[in-house]
Amino acid sequence: MFRFIWTLSVRTRDYLHRYMPNNRLLTAIRTRRGLKWGLPAMLVALPYFLIAYACSAEAADGGPCWLHLIVLWACWNAHKFIIMGPVSVVLLVRAHQHEAAVRRHQRRAASAVTDTRGPVLHA
Repeated sequence: MFRFIWTLSVRTRDYLHRYMPNNRLLTAIRTRRGLKWGLPAMLVALPYFLIAYACSAEAADGGPCWLHLIVLWACWNAHKFIIMGPVSVVLLVRAHQHEAAVRRHQRRAASAVTDTRGPVLHA
């Protein structure tokens, strides 16, 4: 039973990742090159909130009940983009720190190579 649930969740995730454009955008933001777009991508949440508002207003005015599913879907996607903004900033800071540490290590290694030649004697 556990294996079936695991397989079903993996296949569902793969399907949603493959065919839903918002998941593709979030994956692109998580790359090193895309981290800088995390905060502007938070603006993508606005249309999702507008969709949620319009569908909830329609459902409250006597519309079909299945509109609540669209409200749930839109709120879920909006929150994913809102959360991705601060997360991308944290990931970007960590990437900058890692790159700075690598540059520091390379400079130390380069200076150690030049120091091993010994003193230079000028005539």
